[in-house]
Amino acid sequence: MDGMPLNDMPWWRWRANVRSALHMLADEAFQRECWLAGREEYGDVTDAVYRLVEDTWLDNWSAEKYVGTVFRDSGEAALVDTAVLRVLRIMHQVGADAPVSAYLEHHGWPEVVRAAREAHVRLAAGDGDDPDVPPRSLPVLAMLTKI
Repeated sequence: MDGMPLNDMPWWRWRANVRSALHMLADEAFQRECWLAGREEYGDVTDAVYRLVEDTWLDNWSAEKYVGTVFRDSGEAALVDTAVLRVLRIMHQVGADAPVSAYLEHHGWPEVVRAAREAHVRLAAGDGDDPDVPPRSLPVLAMLTKI
């Protein structure tokens, strides 16, 4: 989030949270090194899903509703919708309180990673950021989204 300023979007804080979640869901190495290792500054899978859907209600309706406010275009929205559906399907199958390993070992997890990666890359490009930098910790995200 160092390229184009995030705050050029009306609801840029929501975008920052969605991007953070997608970034973590898209990176298998991060998931092993941070989530499986229990590094608290990055939360866990449930935290990422919460950031993905908490303010946006993307678990109830399409990201298309937020084109022009959170998402730049329908292409971004479609990719986000796909990632949300993939991760929520697994969350409902394994349970929100399941250990991280239950998610990562689920047969459908590679599809979550792929869909999140596609959405993450598209949103990062829209903001002029490098999609391959490591995800930021939750305290850093909180500092970035303060008023």
